[in-house]
Amino acid sequence: MKVHIVGGGISGLIAANILEKYGVKPIILEASDRVGGRLKTDIINGYQLDQGFQVLLSNYKAAQKYLDFDKLDLQKLKPGACIFVNGRPIKFGDPLRDPSLLLPTLFANLGTVRDKLKIAILNFKIQKKSIESIFKTPEVTTSKYLKNVGFSNRIIHNFFKPFFSGIFLETELKTSSRMFEFIFKMFGEGLALIPKNGIEEIPKQLKSYLMKTTFKFNSEVIKINNKKIILKNGEILNTNYTIVATEPNQMINNLKSPPFDWKSCQNLYFTTSKCIFENPFIGLIPNKESLINNIFYPSSIESNHKGKNELLSVTVVKEHEYSKNQLIKIVKKELEEICNIENPSFLKLYNIPKALPQLNNLQYELAPTETKLNDEIFLAGDLLLNGSLNAAMIAGERAALGVLEAMEKNNDEKF
Repeated sequence: MKVHIVGGGISGLIAANILEKYGVKPIILEASDRVGGRLKTDIINGYQLDQGFQVLLSNYKAAQKYLDFDKLDLQKLKPGACIFVNGRPIKFGDPLRDPSLLLPTLFANLGTVRDKLKIAILNFKIQKKSIESIFKTPEVTTSKYLKNVGFSNRIIHNFFKPFFSGIFLETELKTSSRMFEFIFKMFGEGLALIPKNGIEEIPKQLKSYLMKTTFKFNSEVIKINNKKIILKNGEILNTNYTIVATEPNQMINNLKSPPFDWKSCQNLYFTTSKCIFENPFIGLIPNKESLINNIFYPSSIESNHKGKNELLSVTVVKEHEYSKNQLIKIVKKELEEICNIENPSFLKLYNIPKALPQLNNLQYELAPTETKLNDEIFLAGDLLLNGSLNAAMIAGERAALGVLEAMEKNNDEKF
């Protein structure tokens, strides 16, 4: 039985892992020259650059199941943020996991005392709420959810908007309240982590587990027609089953679902003479007029490739029409004026047009049969669920199980 997996991202790698366990030798067709999908790391001038600021949340259940956290040599970020108000970074975080954040958080002039109490109460409530229950709760926008809880406009502006804009990659917090509660729960129960060798170490580890899988890189698929796969170079592959672990719309005829909308962002890297944070904090910029949403010093954690200066990652979520040079100039000015970062030296810009899928009716789980498009084609990828690393893993696993069920049924019918 020939099983092809279109897409060598996290979902495709997990699907291959499951298929191998049941004796199948899948073939992964990857359009680029390496695995990873949206998880990529480059080495530029001796610096280790992730393509987009991304973290692994330690309480992702699927990640705990499929990843060896010890071998990833995960570096911990502080359970909080430094929020820039009037040019001064104010520490704000979870004192239950880091007692050193207790006094700074209590005295942080970012919202009312009532706001801080409400954050603690919400944290307690969501930790008690099951993930299944979160994804069955009626959806509203995150913005409406926060107002319904009773948070002041001040704390929403100073903390929730910049923090979750960086996660959701949109500035109005229109993302589903289910995703807010899920991410809030993950942050409340665990930590944000980055592999010492960069975020691409995650797909590299998953690839290293695959002993019977064939990889065909630079093999872009343009059409899937039941048992035939057509590559961009004109090659036609015969197959029994195909798992599409990437955006399927242009590949499959008569696919009823509309094309996916995507959220984009830009990730700029600079080098600086010093790090303005003592510890690995995310820096948040709540200024409505600024382009910058958040900053982070990758050099504040251990990494296998470190240049001679400090490395600074800057994320821009807002839409704009500036040229590359204009963007760099404006971001440098904001770093100096808002964050007091002197003489940042530009290193690299990543334009990421498909950073996150824009989804409604978010789900956490799905049955293997729900991945089935027809008798030969199955769908995977975080597009099916909620746009997270955890979702990508679950969807990949379910698609592989769907193929295995179809194989078994096909076998039974023959005999």
